[in-house]
Amino acid sequence: MILPESKELPVNLLAACFNKTSATYKFYWLLSILQAVENGTLIVTKRELFSRMISNSWFTVNYFNVSFGKQDLIQDAIRSINSFESITIDEKREIVFQKLLTTKNSETERLLWHFNKNVPHWFLSPWFPKKENETDSIREKRIYSDSQRFESKSLYALYQDYIEINPYWVNYLISNARVLKDFCFWNLALFLQSKNPNVPDIPNKLIKPATRNGLNKQRTQFWDVVLDELGSVNCIYTGEKLIKGNYAVEHFIPYSFVSHDLIWNLIPANKSFNSSKSNKLPILDKYFEPFYELQKKAYEIVRRRTPKNKLLEDYLTVLQIEEDSINHDKFKEIIQPLVSIASNNGFEFMK
Repeated sequence: MILPESKELPVNLLAACFNKTSATYKFYWLLSILQAVENGTLIVTKRELFSRMISNSWFTVNYFNVSFGKQDLIQDAIRSINSFESITIDEKREIVFQKLLTTKNSETERLLWHFNKNVPHWFLSPWFPKKENETDSIREKRIYSDSQRFESKSLYALYQDYIEINPYWVNYLISNARVLKDFCFWNLALFLQSKNPNVPDIPNKLIKPATRNGLNKQRTQFWDVVLDELGSVNCIYTGEKLIKGNYAVEHFIPYSFVSHDLIWNLIPANKSFNSSKSNKLPILDKYFEPFYELQKKAYEIVRRRTPKNKLLEDYLTVLQIEEDSINHDKFKEIIQPLVSIASNNGFEFMK
């Protein structure tokens, strides 16, 4: 992505902030600055920015279990905070932010202030290149002092407890806020994809959606068609007979990993079990065979009864359909690696 140009501002230096990144800090720092400026805050406490950094990444870490890499302490901070703050894993971003901003828990405050060691001053590195034989500690002091005079038209002035946005940058930040956020998320997605090469749909795991898509179409246009013919099917988890109008549509591999509602990963299940399963992984030695048999039977029924059903196209995204049915081994070759990768990323198995 190319940032909007400006004749008065060194936009190239802002773009260069993400040239060398070994962690997610800079992405979330700039996002937090943009949010503060959009709220009309030009003198922003570091505590507010650190709280925004954590709240902006809360859902990605807690719900989607995306790995930030070994060097990144945002992920560790979130999991530590999660253990002693009463915040749910899928809490709204603004509520997480307010709780972090106002908490009196000393351990939470310590974790937030850890990011002061590097983030605020090294973000300004493009404006203040390293001088010959200059140590990091001397350069850090120079960045603080020179930024307070807005040398090199730096984005902000840096103080011990707060930053002050350079007035010359305010209009640019506000008028281009959406593009700048997209710039952050684009670079963040590229960074996280490199850390999670086998994890699907990283871009859609960066922001908590306002609402999840409903599964009514998958229920009425697919599984109800199956139940119309069979009368009932057995829940692969509980053995209970499921009838039309009394079942949940369940993600075999959790939505929080696959991040889609494709029909090849959806099956009817006992309603209460579906709620308790949450985002747990199925044990394949126990559940793959009944899952496959149910999917195979359902595909054949729907294809015969409603051959133009668009939901059948979902299977073509991952499977080569042979002889009007689903090949067992090829289906397992799709499911098994996804479960293994999800497990490696921290998703737990059902007990």
